[in-house]
Amino acid sequence: MHGATGSYNRDVNPARQPDLASDEELLDAYSRAVMSAVETAAPSVVRVELKHGTGSGVIFTPDGFALTNNHVVERGGPMAVTLPDGRSMPAALIGRDGDSDLAVIRVGGSSLPWAQFGDSRRLRVGQVVVAIGNPYGFHHSVTAGVISALGRSLRSRSLRLIEDVVQTDAALNPGNSGGPLVTTAGEVVGINTAVLAGAQGLCFAIASNTARFVASRLIRDGAIRRSYVGIVGHQTPIPRALARANQLIATSGVLVASVEPASPAAVAGLQEGDVILSFAGHPIAGIDDLHRYLTDECIGVPSEATVLRRAARHRFTVVPTERLTR
Repeated sequence: MHGATGSYNRDVNPARQPDLASDEELLDAYSRAVMSAVETAAPSVVRVELKHGTGSGVIFTPDGFALTNNHVVERGGPMAVTLPDGRSMPAALIGRDGDSDLAVIRVGGSSLPWAQFGDSRRLRVGQVVVAIGNPYGFHHSVTAGVISALGRSLRSRSLRLIEDVVQTDAALNPGNSGGPLVTTAGEVVGINTAVLAGAQGLCFAIASNTARFVASRLIRDGAIRRSYVGIVGHQTPIPRALARANQLIATSGVLVASVEPASPAAVAGLQEGDVILSFAGHPIAGIDDLHRYLTDECIGVPSEATVLRRAARHRFTVVPTERLTR
């Protein structure tokens, strides 16, 4: 009996047993972190209501400026917002930008709660985040997940590339658009914008640093100022023999499919069939590179464009004009 008991005691090694108490403590800590984030950020999250649909938004200043998605408000019409405490009040469109899918509205009212931006550059893959919004009209819903990836690119409805997008597996659904993605400290690190149809756990948010920049320009100007040259083009490979003959490192450029009459490109002398290799000193491997450098700083500034035309390299001076996105 003693031998049997001793053998049994040797098999039951307490050090090998799951530490259930530790697991429960971890789950409790996770729950407390999510609840703290919600308590901090949720009062500033609003339901955005228009005749053509609803979405979400987040108030980010004490005087009622709020961010939402452009696609929530782009169809226009009277707008109202509802706060978590049940207050409903009118809102006015301040400005919107289809290229970043962001818009700023202003909420009428007093004693408004507001959320603080966090620095999206400090995010890490695996970090816990919380999405707050109004999916399918279910007011003030909360989902939690982690940062799945950073630095993603996403095509906006205007077909311009949105860079530095945050990918998360915090569940988003129609109606979440425009709501905040927040850290466990309750800081806004993204504006929820898109879900890939048919995918599971692939959700995206515009990074807070991008959102903060766009919001400041929309408040100041009502629109984002970008420069314009007036071409339609697409990425094209450069044959190796052609690259060697012109001493090019580039393997691709932008093939000009058409040039708008009287546009800056037309005035400069660019033609259909040209392949743009560089612009304003920057290499251009595709149309997204060209978009990236057509900023407000280029408006009215002579910029050199290097192109391949009939197997030879040429340089043209283009003076971009202003393009307003509304």
